[in-house]
Amino acid sequence: MNISERARLRELERENRELRMKTEFLGKAAAFFAQKYQ
Repeated sequence: MNISERARLRELERENRELRMKTEFLGKAAAFFAQKYQ
């Protein structure tokens, strides 16, 4: 892997972590509101 490929991989890994955290948060929020409004 060259330098630009490594940099791109690091950026994609960071973006992946961020999206996973957002997805987890939205799942928890959806569960909270589903429980609250039953």
